[in-house]
Amino acid sequence: MRRAEFSVEDKEIFLEILNSCEYGTLCLFDKQFPYSVPLNFAYLEDKIIFHGANEGKKITLIEQNQNASFNIVKPYSFIPSYFSNTTSACPATQFFASILINGKVSILTQAHQKAKALEALMQKMQPQKGYESIDETNPIYTKMLTKTAVFALEIENFTIKIKAAQNLTKEAKENLFNKLEQRGEEIDLKTIELIKKHS
Repeated sequence: MRRAEFSVEDKEIFLEILNSCEYGTLCLFDKQFPYSVPLNFAYLEDKIIFHGANEGKKITLIEQNQNASFNIVKPYSFIPSYFSNTTSACPATQFFASILINGKVSILTQAHQKAKALEALMQKMQPQKGYESIDETNPIYTKMLTKTAVFALEIENFTIKIKAAQNLTKEAKENLFNKLEQRGEEIDLKTIELIKKHS
């Protein structure tokens, strides 16, 4: 990464971002252009889990080439230029936390593997439950497990980037805190926490 101050190597932060983001963007190899698709996901046993149809472009490309990348972005506050400068647009910026993952995608074929993966996805997206747990022995899921394709992206490497005012002076950060507190949106308070954590 060119800007080393934004690079982070921390498994705890990696898991925090993964578990708090609802979707990411999968990028696959196509003939002329990369093919990217946003999708819901879960993290299970060091793999990114997602699902889809048993036919279509996504599964066709995966069958042709297992190599893939997966990008997750957690947005924080947008910082308008006028927070620090009333004439130039240059100070405007967006704070965020992101992960770029590279790896190989496999298609799960065993019913128990698919059930476990889909249950992990449901536990993430619907933690309040309100459904019967997905199990290959439960007859209400037999048809669904047959018709649904389930994928696992095995992580080969990843990069975490967090942009949270690391390049600002202490005085500039204090001014930014004041501006964010005055604006007072929920995301602004979370951004202040992020900046303090990574200062």
